[in-house]
Amino acid sequence: MERDRCEIYCYDEQKVNRLTNLIVRKNIPSMTKLFKAMADDTRMKIAYALCLEDELCVCDVANIIGSSLATASHHLRLLRNLDLAKYRKEGKLVFYSLKDDHVRQLVLVALAHTEEGTENEVRDRTESAGTITSG
Repeated sequence: MERDRCEIYCYDEQKVNRLTNLIVRKNIPSMTKLFKAMADDTRMKIAYALCLEDELCVCDVANIIGSSLATASHHLRLLRNLDLAKYRKEGKLVFYSLKDDHVRQLVLVALAHTEEGTENEVRDRTESAGTITSG
């Protein structure tokens, strides 16, 4: 028997009904699109770069991610179309920035979460190695 699921089937009907009603009122597909957009390494690199620097030219982004202007533009356009980034044109240059602080917070929370996980993995491996060598 699997340990990661209930051994009997029962549920809290009141809690389930309350949460179901709250969830159906939210735009879950838009939330899913947001995470799908950020699930691409290149777009996450761009978003993180835009967290570090308020605004970047498309040429800068292309160099940061090691791509062509067309590829950088494609990814930036996708972020813009999903309302995660905005742009402004200045002469012959186009500058992108994150749409708002919510996007910045999502990226930085994801970074903090992954770094925390990495730190925990290193600590666990170190503790395990210490246990093995001292035993």
